[in-house]
Amino acid sequence: MNTKPILFIDFFKTLNHEVYWRSLPSAEKEKIQQLLFRNNTTLVNDWMRGKHSAEDVNRIAAEKLNIPYEHLWEVFVRDCKTMKIPITTLETINQLRHKYFTILLTGNMDSFSRFTQPALHLDNYFDLISNSFNEGLHKTDNEGELFLKYTRLYNAKIQDCVLLDDSKQVYETFSKLGGIAYLITPEKTISFYLKQLS
Repeated sequence: MNTKPILFIDFFKTLNHEVYWRSLPSAEKEKIQQLLFRNNTTLVNDWMRGKHSAEDVNRIAAEKLNIPYEHLWEVFVRDCKTMKIPITTLETINQLRHKYFTILLTGNMDSFSRFTQPALHLDNYFDLISNSFNEGLHKTDNEGELFLKYTRLYNAKIQDCVLLDDSKQVYETFSKLGGIAYLITPEKTISFYLKQLS
């Protein structure tokens, strides 16, 4: 019977800080960030829950901002595929697999699973990758249902499991379940906590 705990690791603002469409000219990039991530959070949340595809969202943005769809899509895909995580971080996570089941648990879009995950070979470093787009759930939904799903799957005790995430809400949800949560900040990055766990 397994007794190894789980190490849950977030993606955006924990492993990687790069945004979508980052290589657009700065004026266009600002417009698209404003349109989607400030003025249309419902659309983005629905996208992260699997209700829209990346193509849908790029079409909406192209129409609203009068940018050719083909150009926007090309930039979007390229930026998804060229996101970076320091290899030293990935190697440390890989080394921790003898102590933990490692799960990359991300609130993300279909583009993560389709483009970023394979381009960065993330399957080589994690035992499992869970994306809210495929789950239809965010980490905070139903008081942390996703965390309990995976502790049951791996027969792990939540009290022994560890979370590394930049979201205060997710941090609080995991803490309430009884897990060990560490909040990623600019001062205390993932590297800081990975060293503590090694």
